Amino acid sequence: MPKQDFSHVETWVFDLDNTLYCPSVRLFDQIEVKMTDYVMRRLNVGRAEADRLRDHYWRHHGTTLAGLMREHDMEPQDYLEAVHDISFDALTPDPELRARVTALPGRRIVYTNGSAPYAERVIDRRGLSGVFDAVYGVEHADYRPKPERAAFDAIFTRDGVVPTRAAMFEDDPRNLAAPHDMGMRTVHVAPKAHDAAYIHHHTADLSDFLAKLV
Repeated sequence: MPKQDFSHVETWVFDLDNTLYCPSVRLFDQIEVKMTDYVMRRLNVGRAEADRLRDHYWRHHGTTLAGLMREHDMEPQDYLEAVHDISFDALTPDPELRARVTALPGRRIVYTNGSAPYAERVIDRRGLSGVFDAVYGVEHADYRPKPERAAFDAIFTRDGVVPTRAAMFEDDPRNLAAPHDMGMRTVHVAPKAHDAAYIHHHTADLSDFLAKLV
C-alpha cells in the first residue's frame, strides 16, 4: 500500500459503525433489533415482516429511516432517538487508534448515517473524543443517507471538503462509489475485501492501515 497514494490528502473522512470499532463487538446488532421493533410498532406488523421491510428500506433507500420517511412520511427524530438507545458497554478505548488518527496531517471528520449525538457517544467510548475536527450525522445532510451523492455533497459543502484532496474510510462498500466518483481516495474497512473499481484500498484493521500512512 504505497504511502504516496495519500500524500495529497488533507481531509480524512471516517464512517462510524464497524469502521471506528471492530464489527466483532456487534454494536450494530442492537440497533438492528431496535429498528425492527420500531417498524413493528409504527406499522403494526409482525417481526418477520418488520425485518423484511427494514432490509427492503436499506437496499432501496440507503437506510431504514429513509424508507420510512419516503414510503410512510415519518418524522426522523423519534426514530433516531429510539434506535440509538442501546448499551455501549461492548466498546472500549483504543489508545493506539487514537494516536494514529491524531497523527494524520490535516482535517479529520466523522460522517455517519446515524445521528451525531449517537456518534459522539461511540467516539467517547472509543477514547477518541477531541480527535476529530467535526462529527456529522444524517441530520446534517437533511436526512438524505449515504450512498446518495447528494448526501455527500451536502456534508462536504458544509465542511468545506475538497474531494480531490480527501480520503474516505467506510465499511459498506456501496458507500464508497460516490466518494470515488467525486475524486476521493477510498478505503474499504471490513474483514473481507470487496472487489469493485471504486475501491482503491482494503483493510481489515484500520489502525494498522493508518500506521502505514504516518
